[in-house]
Amino acid sequence: MSNLETRPSEIDCRSDADAGTAGDVGDIVVEVLTARDVPLGGPRAMTVRRTLPQRERSLIGAWCFADHYGPDDVSTTGGMDVPPHPHTGLQTVSWLFTGEIEHRDTMGNHAMVRPGELNLMTAGHGIAHTEVSTSNTTILHGVQLWVALPADAADTPRDFAHYVPPAVELSGVAVRVFLGECAGDRSPVHTFTPLLGAELTFAPGAEIELDVDPTFEHGVLVDDGTVQVVESAAEPLVRTEMGYIGVGATRLHLRNVGADASARVVLLGGTPLNEDIIMWWNFVGRTHSEIERYREQWEAHSDRFGQVQGYEGDTQHLPAPTLPNSSLRPRENKAGRAFRDR
Repeated sequence: MSNLETRPSEIDCRSDADAGTAGDVGDIVVEVLTARDVPLGGPRAMTVRRTLPQRERSLIGAWCFADHYGPDDVSTTGGMDVPPHPHTGLQTVSWLFTGEIEHRDTMGNHAMVRPGELNLMTAGHGIAHTEVSTSNTTILHGVQLWVALPADAADTPRDFAHYVPPAVELSGVAVRVFLGECAGDRSPVHTFTPLLGAELTFAPGAEIELDVDPTFEHGVLVDDGTVQVVESAAEPLVRTEMGYIGVGATRLHLRNVGADASARVVLLGGTPLNEDIIMWWNFVGRTHSEIERYREQWEAHSDRFGQVQGYEGDTQHLPAPTLPNSSLRPRENKAGRAFRDR
């Protein structure tokens, strides 16, 4: 998905090394991240709830962008129709709860995003794609996530992967692991840094204890219901909130506090990114000149991005916003640096 803000700001890609740090079980600290509403496009724009990035925390592992949207009635919102747009230096992770989205890219991939099915696109050196909700969709509901590629993989060739994870049933909780490893299941999809991505669906009153990697940061994004991070002093997380838990936790104990209602969360995790990055519009880079070059090449219809075939919309090349007058600067990723210095 494109970041369709017409005046995208330079993202401060750093985080406080101490905030949210988890110690031994029984002493877990949860930092609550509140989303902001961002309209995507014109007068019938679909509004998304953006949890990452924000001033309080820009990264969770290498996860650098998290949009949560719906359930949206597409007859009211117009649904999703994102023209050809570019990406560099990242992977896009599409995950739906309801609805269907048609994906096309400059590799010639034509794929559908459906509930419970992962579509992962690696931009690397450069790619362009489109995303359009299909005519069969009445309600659109899901998350769009980005992963920043580390510097040694930032220029990797384009790629695309599709995977349908099985549901692992554990005491009233269905776990679908779309990236990484959790609950005894492992996704075969390649990532360039250690990551975790999973959907957890809770029956009323259900709870689960998960063994997790203590070198990971974690984020618990609540899509539906109210979920407690047990053995923490934090209030239960409600819909659209994300609970951040720092490195050090060996176990996560999550409980659906709704005795009569189901709940659903997206669990994200990864080792802190030991790098400072710039994220502007749909590009991830390390210097202002890199971002400037990507923008110029996109505007010039460069082969770096190629041309998407088969998109039927009026706009065949989404214009890039104007860069700010000041130079974009990489910001210190304190969490990554703290992890490196351990």
